Amino acid sequence: MGSKLFKLLAFEMKSFTSQPLIRLVVISLVLFDIASYYNGTVDAFVLHLPSAKHTVLPSAQTGSPTTVVLFSKIVSDDDDTPSINDDDVLLFRRIFTDDIPLLDVRADVEFAKGAFPTSVNIPILNDEQRHLVGICYKKNGPEAAYELGVELVTPVQEQLINAWKKHAEANPTGYLYCFRGGSRSAISQKGLRQMAGVEYPRVAGGYKAMRQFLLNELEKVQDLPIVMIGGRTASGKTHLLKHFTQFVDLEGLANHRGSAFGALVDPQPTQINFENDVAIAFLKLQQQSSSSSLTGSDSGSGQHAIFIEEEGRRIGRLTLPLSMYRSMVDHYPCVELITPWEDRVRVCIKDYVTDMFPLFESSYGDLAHEKFREAHLNSLDRIKKRLPDHDVIRQQVTEALDLFEQNDGDYSGFHQPVEQMLHFYDKMYDYQTSQRKGKVLFRGDSKAIIDWAESKVGRSTLAAL
Repeated sequence: MGSKLFKLLAFEMKSFTSQPLIRLVVISLVLFDIASYYNGTVDAFVLHLPSAKHTVLPSAQTGSPTTVVLFSKIVSDDDDTPSINDDDVLLFRRIFTDDIPLLDVRADVEFAKGAFPTSVNIPILNDEQRHLVGICYKKNGPEAAYELGVELVTPVQEQLINAWKKHAEANPTGYLYCFRGGSRSAISQKGLRQMAGVEYPRVAGGYKAMRQFLLNELEKVQDLPIVMIGGRTASGKTHLLKHFTQFVDLEGLANHRGSAFGALVDPQPTQINFENDVAIAFLKLQQQSSSSSLTGSDSGSGQHAIFIEEEGRRIGRLTLPLSMYRSMVDHYPCVELITPWEDRVRVCIKDYVTDMFPLFESSYGDLAHEKFREAHLNSLDRIKKRLPDHDVIRQQVTEALDLFEQNDGDYSGFHQPVEQMLHFYDKMYDYQTSQRKGKVLFRGDSKAIIDWAESKVGRSTLAAL
């Protein structure tokens, strides 16, 4: 056990308003900023109240100082991992597999860094307001920070409660949460109850506990019956992937097509959101497989196997969870898709030109060709140091883009540079397969792989994973 750091911070606040929501919001925010200021080494915050007459905190005789421990934190050299019990696991699993609505009351900046697919952010105070309260506390002390908090919250208190109430009534099966399931979610829950008459449950442990649950689930992915679809660039792996009943589209979740040219119009998710989405996707498939096993509907079908595409460590700017990537290299079995050269050239042009350009048209209108050109040439330049004959290929791509724009979508100019790029990527794939240690279950074209997977031998092989 690592050494523990304990600090005690006590301060006095001499006046309180009778509005509990404002009072607790300000206290919570001041304490939150103090914790940040002291780099998380605060063990306990102790609040000395001259009078508890107008508070919702534990009562005391009027005029007698009251000590209230709002929350405690022990910091050690060890990882600050939240405790998750069996009941938490059951709840979190249900939240993510059943797409239960979530009300996130953390600050905007926290939500932007990472959240969950069904969560809606209605923060107690926005980033700027919370920042101002913290600065005021550090410069002028708790009383001044409290007064500023009252000033900031009062104009929006009714609007905030109404927004929470509207969400709760529209999503009666939902839950609310803050970062640790502490002050901020307690404030929101209390405000809904006292000022709107709405009872709404909150998640014990908050965002951090749910995030840790998903990280734990990601570590378990390495032990799932996963089959990779391998194959050279533009073999049509994504198209084959979606034929199967159980699959996780990693590139779809990453909003990227995998290669240097795979960026789409919409930005990729944050790394945290990508990891959350991957974990949830596998959780849902496990839930479906478990349900099928109970009913006997998958008996002998091999449908419990989960298919993914073989990927490199990175998909665009996102990275695969390390345990998953190591499993791809070390032990996941694969089926290898073999596609004729001419078909690969056709698939590449379809995926990266004719199917991709409409996305640019929808987003950029008259600027679509300019943005499309910029995206392709920038992607090419990013691999300049690794790409032989970069300048020649860049000129070919430039001429192909000119023809595509001037001749109403004529994509014939892309054939030559696409062939050169495929030769480049084939060398990378050869190296990747030389590192792969998992068993190759079957090789063939798309139809052959589908027929094998549906055959008696294929079903038996997949069911044995």
